[in-house]
Amino acid sequence: MRSVRVLPPALAALVLSLLCAAGSAAQTPAEWPQWRGPNRDGLSKETGLLKQWPETGPPLAWKATGAGRGYSSLSASKGRLYTMGLRGEREFVVAFDFKTGKEVWATPHGSAFRNDRGDGPRGTPTVDGDRVYALGGSGDLSALDAATGKVVWTMNVLQKFGGSNITWGISESPLVVGAKLLVNPGGPGASVVALNKRDGSLVWKSQSDRAGYSSGIPVTVGGKTQVVFFTHSRGLGLDLETGALLWDYPKAANQTANAATPVVRGNRVWISSDYGNGGGLVEIKADGKSASEVYFTREMRNHHSSSVLIGDHLYGFSGGILTAMKFDTGEVAWKDRSVGKGSLVYADGLLYLLSENGVVGLAEATPEGYREKGRFRIPQDSLPTWAHPIVAGGHLFLRDQDTIYAYDLRAKK
Repeated sequence: MRSVRVLPPALAALVLSLLCAAGSAAQTPAEWPQWRGPNRDGLSKETGLLKQWPETGPPLAWKATGAGRGYSSLSASKGRLYTMGLRGEREFVVAFDFKTGKEVWATPHGSAFRNDRGDGPRGTPTVDGDRVYALGGSGDLSALDAATGKVVWTMNVLQKFGGSNITWGISESPLVVGAKLLVNPGGPGASVVALNKRDGSLVWKSQSDRAGYSSGIPVTVGGKTQVVFFTHSRGLGLDLETGALLWDYPKAANQTANAATPVVRGNRVWISSDYGNGGGLVEIKADGKSASEVYFTREMRNHHSSSVLIGDHLYGFSGGILTAMKFDTGEVAWKDRSVGKGSLVYADGLLYLLSENGVVGLAEATPEGYREKGRFRIPQDSLPTWAHPIVAGGHLFLRDQDTIYAYDLRAKK
């Protein structure tokens, strides 16, 4: 008969606590705390997800209404989803329970933005610690308590910095880097501003470009961080500490609407727009104070959707065509009409695709060819489905105007 080793009580208690902690961590919803995920690159680190969808799509975990009108995407943090929407004549920041879709709180946030291409806010809230930062369609910027929705501070960045609203409304999602909150209000001498995230006080302001529709990203070169913004007229790199202009790249701008978020790997940055223009890869020099073009191509023209970089290839919608392209050379691996023009994110080896016509698709992220692993359709409002999808906590979250859908992606064991 085999002998059984009995652990000392203290050690047994420690092992039990560690196992419980591990189980608790496994059940904690993964973080997607801002626009395009933890690193603003559209990539989720989730694993154990379905590799093929049933004909009707993955199981619907819940469906909720109350998001309001608008194109704001979703952020996920500490068991909650955050978004923005128009209710009546006010924009709101709204928090929902991650597991049930039940509304937790809703805070009024600025006046209504209205437009013939759809009313309401466009940006996505940024969650940083115990705060949520939200920028509305009319330029209202607020810091709120993540637990209660209470406003900590608020301002209108267009009024404060002398900018004018752009044709389809302020659309960027606030960038938080350390103690700074950065946005692109497009004012004279204040195209990009850095604020103290705790109280909204001005740290620095820089340049005079009109605002774009894009959201900024941090880039670290030579051990020093700079921030990259895509304004109305150019891509530019600014010193994080002072706001000084380090380099710029006008070629990718189309002078109509620059919306895609730049994509970075190392000291190389991809900047792209549509309206017949294209994109360019820029290499920042080792000292971080200048940059040069590696190549420019019209083969990847990102409109409202940003590309994702997996391995050596970018995957993104060039106009209405899903395209795989080598990041360092611009060489196209393949093109496919896929679900039609839309947006995408990545998780567990797969591309999650959402067309502006409500078609949801799943495809392998491989340069070898387009390999679809399922598709379904969500009921669509009268406007395009322009709110981008997210993957967090084993779920795919989609928003179409007032409605949020949560689909369970976890493979059954």
